[in-house]
Amino acid sequence: MSKTAAPSPYRILFVCMGNICRSPLAAAVTRGLAQREGLGALLETDSAGTHGHYHAGEAPDPRARKVGGKRGYDLSRMRARRVVVADFERFDRVLAMDRENMANLLRLCPEASRSKLGMFLDYAPELGVADVPDPYYGAESGFERVLELCEVAARGLLAACEHGQLAR
Repeated sequence: MSKTAAPSPYRILFVCMGNICRSPLAAAVTRGLAQREGLGALLETDSAGTHGHYHAGEAPDPRARKVGGKRGYDLSRMRARRVVVADFERFDRVLAMDRENMANLLRLCPEASRSKLGMFLDYAPELGVADVPDPYYGAESGFERVLELCEVAARGLLAACEHGQLAR
């Protein structure tokens, strides 16, 4: 009787501008929901920014950590970094938080890896919105809204992973 190796996890990179608000929340929410659903071995998450040099090495915004922590999502070990070309090889999917960051990714991404690019909220068509709004210059309520959007999209992304609907 031969043993079949478990499939390697999907590697998902979430991308926003500074990598201190939206993309860390998206990564933490997706990872947290996967663990709660018993799907933790199914995927690995990370986050990066298209303009990550603004905040490189910083922890996520305190408001992101606060609203995430209220719902049990851990952002404590995350640190901001910039997207690098090697990310397009390393990750199975690179998901932008908004159209502006998608445009930035398209400029950086090698042609051969373009099929890996997508919009995070494409996994939540029922929301009827394309962009996760940037909460940085607003109140904590903006971070709560981002968290809500991330939870819906993460559930759709997890369903796609679970049903083998993500290309590698």
